[in-house]
Amino acid sequence: MHLSLGSKRTFVAAFGSLACIVVTPHSAWAQNVLIEITAIVEHPALDATRQGVIAALEAAGYKQGQNLKVVYENAQGNTSTAVQIARKFVGDKPDVIVPISTASSQAVAAATKDIPIVFATVTDPIGAKLVVSWEKPGGNITGVVDAPPLDKHIALMKQITPNAKRIGVPYNPGESNSISQIKELKPKFEAAGLTMVEVTASKSSDVLAAAQSLVGKVDAIFVPNDNTFVSALESVLKVGIDNKIPVYAGDTDSVKRGAIATVGFDYIDVGKQAGQMVLKVLKGEKPANIPVEGVKGSDLYVNPTSAVKMGVEIPKELISQAKQVF
Repeated sequence: MHLSLGSKRTFVAAFGSLACIVVTPHSAWAQNVLIEITAIVEHPALDATRQGVIAALEAAGYKQGQNLKVVYENAQGNTSTAVQIARKFVGDKPDVIVPISTASSQAVAAATKDIPIVFATVTDPIGAKLVVSWEKPGGNITGVVDAPPLDKHIALMKQITPNAKRIGVPYNPGESNSISQIKELKPKFEAAGLTMVEVTASKSSDVLAAAQSLVGKVDAIFVPNDNTFVSALESVLKVGIDNKIPVYAGDTDSVKRGAIATVGFDYIDVGKQAGQMVLKVLKGEKPANIPVEGVKGSDLYVNPTSAVKMGVEIPKELISQAKQVF
């Protein structure tokens, strides 16, 4: 933390066209705290993560208008903008920076070696070169990993669509979190007797064409936790409905939006988990000594209505086991 408990601070915000949220709380042990949050793009899972971080701070006793300011900016899917945001945040000298997504975390980590960083929704922090190890992150960074339970995803696909043999997996090759998932998925698909059909797109405007290229080549589509494809998920869903190709997803909010099923996390809870780590930093703990945490628990989410639109029926026993039915 960069401020003494009794110090006063004036915050000036000038953020141009970038999105900004300001919240202010109070607690007996921290005063005039500035937390800055950034995400690579806006979509429900990342938005819910941000809400969870703020909820954790509020639960610790912070009150708007008293002693905390939370500033949020997103890069609109542009990595160059993510770098600009990171540099601006460093100039602001906040108490903690919370980057949401791997790309934003990499941009912030490259911009400062001094300001504490608590990342969220990063799939592979070691592969992304953010930390040395989970147990001892090192440097000024720690956070929460949302590595998806890929074995459970494959088991779910085989249970709902047992005749599907060729699975389309769209992703952005520029997202290191997606590359990590693809590397892990390939041997798992092979072991399950499935063929992975990869298709890529580097920006959201190319998602529809990428999804359309899978028509006639696959029996189902699995959208991993890839920010480019999740942000433009409706394009993939349209292809699934129009061509009766079931679309599965890696995150729970995508099921609410129309994917047929997933085993995943409530991203508000992911944000709350990261928020608890922010609170540790504000109390004086060094990120280097706070172990990286995996998301705790996973649940089944299903969307029977979307399944019917895509030509399949979710077994009733699965529906009865779901945490949430959309």
